Amino acid sequence: MQERFVDTADGLLALCEMLKDSEWLALDTEFIREKTYYPRLCLIQICNGEVAACIDPLKLEDLQPLLDILYDGRILKVLHAARQDLEIFLHDYRQIPMPVFDTQPAAALLGHGDQVGYANLVKLLLDVELPKDQSRTDWSQRPLDDQQLRYALDDVVYLGQLYLHMRGHLFDRERLQWLAADFATLADPQTYYPNPHSMWKRTKGRQLLRGRQLAVLQRIAAWREYQARERDLPRKWVLKDEVMIELSRRMPRDAAGLAKIRGLEPGQIRREGPTLIELINEGAEAPRESWPQDKERAIPLTAQQEAMVDLLSAALRLIADQHQLSPLAIATRRELEKLVRGEPDCILLEGWRHLLAGESLGAIMRGERQVMSLDGELQITGDPAGPVSAPIETGSTHT
Repeated sequence: MQERFVDTADGLLALCEMLKDSEWLALDTEFIREKTYYPRLCLIQICNGEVAACIDPLKLEDLQPLLDILYDGRILKVLHAARQDLEIFLHDYRQIPMPVFDTQPAAALLGHGDQVGYANLVKLLLDVELPKDQSRTDWSQRPLDDQQLRYALDDVVYLGQLYLHMRGHLFDRERLQWLAADFATLADPQTYYPNPHSMWKRTKGRQLLRGRQLAVLQRIAAWREYQARERDLPRKWVLKDEVMIELSRRMPRDAAGLAKIRGLEPGQIRREGPTLIELINEGAEAPRESWPQDKERAIPLTAQQEAMVDLLSAALRLIADQHQLSPLAIATRRELEKLVRGEPDCILLEGWRHLLAGESLGAIMRGERQVMSLDGELQITGDPAGPVSAPIETGSTHT
């Protein structure tokens, strides 16, 4: 395989000539975002199985020849844990490269775990040990040394091989179409822009707050999100989580009260104090019915609900065993609890997980299907397509 480092316009044109008729392209990026809200693109790696290249966007003023290829709808783009890479292209170039194939959810469908890392997957499927010594590299620094370039190239050299291996196995098991919902989510621009009014849920320490305090936090967290995007700053540089928690807990109503909040700098109070007070007042005066609910602190399950979760957990094991998957690759106990509670954001209600298990688990909850022991086997009965079953293993645990 040819390997190239491209940092000139002529070199980019030559590379793109080699890539333009590819059926698929393995794609990865290196970036930094420690000092910004949006990631800063520092390197693009690409491979089509015949040529692998690192492309330097910090040296190249015009990436249009490459973008024409990346946005060519006839060429499949293969990535691993694609979301952050695709976010970069959406922000920098206002478009998501499509179509895509993400090897991380594909790995889950082949029984390799729900969040398996790239290096572990390469070791597992290709028996290649990748070095991890460059994972903390500052990719904005130049020049890049040989070890850094080797590390970056390896991120795409083996990615194409993973794709070809996994595509064949998914096709044989008739699971390729199960990934359609996952890839549709990656194609949706809203995936990359979290709702500012939901950002309070990500605030560390929110469990300390109750009632109207959460209403205050919701407004402050939304304001911080808008500010971080507009100013392209990390959220914590706008306002730290612990400061937001204290503002929400104590709800100061004037500058003197703000000055008592540890971590809130005098300059911040001068610049943003009136806005913070307005947000606090708005949240404090919000009607009870509008207060946000922290579902992480949900009302404990009843004994009946706990028993239903246990029953669904047993059924999930049977379904996972039938499809040679880990139950955790399909759903955690927390997701089963969401299903029992009727929460709409349960992952078992959408995509391949719904097709594989969610429909059957819902039928069990409605009494349309049953989990029972028949002839020494635990089975899910009531499905016109036939029972899901597995032998009962005494004295052992199936994982």
